[in-house]
Amino acid sequence: MNGNIGGKVPIGECKATVVYMSGYLPGAAPEKSPILSPVPVRLPAAVHGGDSWKDVCGGGCGFAMAISEKGKLITWGSTDDEGQSYVASGKHGETPELFPLPTEAPVVQASSGWAHCAVVTEAGEAFTWGWKECIPSKDPVGKQQSGSSEQGEIASQGSNAASGMTLQNETRKVGEDSVKRRRVSTAKDETEGHTSGGDFFATAPSLVSVGLGVRITSVATGGRHTLALSVEDSFEDDHVFAEVSDIGQIWGWGYGGEGQLGLGSRIKMVSSPHLIPCLESIGSGKERSFILHQGGTTTTSTQVSREPGRYIKAISCGGRHSAAITDAGGLITFGWGLYGQCGHGNTNDQLRPMAVSSMKSVRMESVAAGLWHTICISSDGKVYAFGGNQFGQLGTGTDHAEILPRLLGGQNLEGKYAKAVSCGARHSAVLAEDGQLLCWGWNKYGQLGLGDTNDRSIPTQVQLDGCRLRKVACGWWHTLLLADIPT
Repeated sequence: MNGNIGGKVPIGECKATVVYMSGYLPGAAPEKSPILSPVPVRLPAAVHGGDSWKDVCGGGCGFAMAISEKGKLITWGSTDDEGQSYVASGKHGETPELFPLPTEAPVVQASSGWAHCAVVTEAGEAFTWGWKECIPSKDPVGKQQSGSSEQGEIASQGSNAASGMTLQNETRKVGEDSVKRRRVSTAKDETEGHTSGGDFFATAPSLVSVGLGVRITSVATGGRHTLALSVEDSFEDDHVFAEVSDIGQIWGWGYGGEGQLGLGSRIKMVSSPHLIPCLESIGSGKERSFILHQGGTTTTSTQVSREPGRYIKAISCGGRHSAAITDAGGLITFGWGLYGQCGHGNTNDQLRPMAVSSMKSVRMESVAAGLWHTICISSDGKVYAFGGNQFGQLGTGTDHAEILPRLLGGQNLEGKYAKAVSCGARHSAVLAEDGQLLCWGWNKYGQLGLGDTNDRSIPTQVQLDGCRLRKVACGWWHTLLLADIPT
């Protein structure tokens, strides 16, 4: 272990901010065994000298990501042994190391999917790397083209049952421990643009371009797709909004076969950022409002319902579905629906962004999407769950799927005010306002941090004494925590 990730650290020797991890990271687990209870992660030597931990970003399959106070991206946990290749994180094993980016601008947010990563800098730029199918081309597609098929192939509509079965089998195969080795592109390959198919990796981060005058504020990564939230630096009518933060738009790229890119079709691949039509401006001046596209309908006033809010404030990507929150607390979902993970009361794929109608009377504050499930927190601190529940990841006490959002209760949540949520592939975590952490779901690798490998079907408190938790971030097989410890 080389002293980088170890046992309990005496309070007097800890820094003010500490990162903890539990679960399984191939390159960071002793003798490839899971870490059953949270253990501290040491800052790499390269960031010492006034720097410290600032944020945790979960990580994908087999690696972890975090950000330092000075905006440096730090990765660890990857390996290239035994036919496994997690090169998206830079092959940093048990020792957390700086991940090199082609910019000096501080990183403010990061996200990772199954095997691709994305970061946002203080300058409003985004960079992405990993699976080449998740790296967009340089030319974004604007509003007038956002519903087009672009250069990708429109997949056959088929039946949801048939397509869902294929995807289910594929996901089960990919989601287990064995991952086929993928060829890594060389610098020469990347420069010349050579590729050899969907299993081709790009280790050098690429700049994401969404057009002049547009700054990216956050990114979300799914199994094979990416969303970016942006703001515009200027508007056609300067009197419409007083501040730049009043506009939030979603851009998407990557795989969209189940509608997770919200473009109204089963487009297999979008190679450049598309503006996703979640909220469309109508009218002018102060009476300008926004309407939500419904399913496959057109934009006439009789075929759409008005969704409160002027812009999107939060985004999340699941394995093959997407979710967003408006500034007024509206919940929007789209994509794969086989397990009800879009929350619309059915198991159909949702090809366009649509409001979750059963939640229109509830103001949502945040959302997190897992492989097959979705967890939301309302403005009054309540937790709602829907989607797949094979491992208890919904926290309902059963293994039954939920096709509509279900309010979680029970003794462990009684009197709790949830303030943050994160989803791994098949596990969930909520951080309460009092600093307590509740985890549930799949626990084969100890990712719940409860000291064992037993799955949980109800929210269960994680014991971590001597610190106050600030952030939780779930990866595929692990969980990261950001905590303050008194010095």
